[in-house]
Amino acid sequence: MIKLGITGGIGSGKSTITQMFRVIGVPVYVSDERSKYLSQTNSEIIAGLKQILGDDIYDEMGRLDRKRMASVIFADKEKLQKVNALIHPIVNRDFIEWTEEQKSKGVPYVVNEAAIMIESGSHKLMDKLLVVTAPVEQRVERVMKRDGVGEQQVKSRINNQMSDKEKVEIADYVIVTDDHHFIMPEILALDEELRRLA
Repeated sequence: MIKLGITGGIGSGKSTITQMFRVIGVPVYVSDERSKYLSQTNSEIIAGLKQILGDDIYDEMGRLDRKRMASVIFADKEKLQKVNALIHPIVNRDFIEWTEEQKSKGVPYVVNEAAIMIESGSHKLMDKLLVVTAPVEQRVERVMKRDGVGEQQVKSRINNQMSDKEKVEIADYVIVTDDHHFIMPEILALDEELRRLA
C-alpha cells in the first residue's frame, strides 16, 4: 500500500486537494485534525503540554486553550520546538496504526495531509510526496478571507514557513491551484498512477 503525503504552505489549497481525494474514495488522514484530537485525548500529550506551557493551558473542563498556546509558541521558538518534539512522534505513531488498519482493508493507497510535513520530517514515512502551491497573492487573499486577518499578518506567516521552492525540490508531484489549472484531471491521473504503482 502506498502512502501519499500532501503538503504545502498556508493558503496553497492543500485542503481542497485532500478533499478531492476523499471525493474519489481514497482514505485520508489529516495530521492537523488528528493532532487536535490527540491533544485532547492522549495522556502523554496532555502531561507534556502542561509541563511545557503550564497546567492552566487546559481549562477546568480539560479543554486545551489553543489560542493561548499559539500565542505562546509562536513568540517562543524554544517552546515551539518542545511542543513539536512532543506531538509529532505521537501523531506519526497514530498515522502508522491508521495505515495498518487501511492496509487490512486492501486499500491500494492512502493520503496524509500535513502543513509542516517536511519540516517535521514525517515526509520520510511517505512513499510519495505531493506539494501543493499557488501564487503568493492568491494565497494571501485566501487566508485573509478564510481567517479574517490582515495582509501583513498573512505575509509574515508565509515568510515564517519553508519556501515553496524548497518544498518543490523534494516533491514527487506538484499541483498548482491557480485560476489557470483544472485540478480534477490532475488528481484522476495521479490516482491512476498510484493504483498502478500499488
